[in-house]
Amino acid sequence: MSRWRKKPGPRTWIVLAVVVAAVIAGVRIVDSHRIGPAPHADHPRCDKVLSRAPETIPGMSRDWTIGDAVASWGDRAAVLRCGAEELPPNINLCLTVDGVDWVLDEKRLQADGVSVLRTYGRSPAVEFTYTGSRSEVGGLLAALNPAVDWIPQKRRCVGLQDAA
Repeated sequence: MSRWRKKPGPRTWIVLAVVVAAVIAGVRIVDSHRIGPAPHADHPRCDKVLSRAPETIPGMSRDWTIGDAVASWGDRAAVLRCGAEELPPNINLCLTVDGVDWVLDEKRLQADGVSVLRTYGRSPAVEFTYTGSRSEVGGLLAALNPAVDWIPQKRRCVGLQDAA
């Protein structure tokens, strides 16, 4: 005796296509909010850094993100990652914004126009990446200051006038 199976009709294929499309869209949406963590994102102080990160920075609202010790604003135009590698003394440009030293990754800026700055002399180090205009960076760092200024500073940037 043979068993008869009903062939799937057009309605079944349409429902299946809608379900597959919804799953793919869901995965893409979730993946678009994923930001890779810094190497030491599990540092105990990173929880406090993220809890103190503001909901808004000049011109941007905080995004929903997936990742350890990360925050972003403006659809990932600005990204903060806690637990970055601490910088050794170097000759890159250092900006001191309201008492927090930030060192600019000049090679990255020249290579692709992205401003990547990392706190200097604090543990854990905090990295800030911004893809917008360089003229806006100072105001953005000032807005982020409460998230990092409480971390004890062990070393400070020095300029040529300090080295003499």
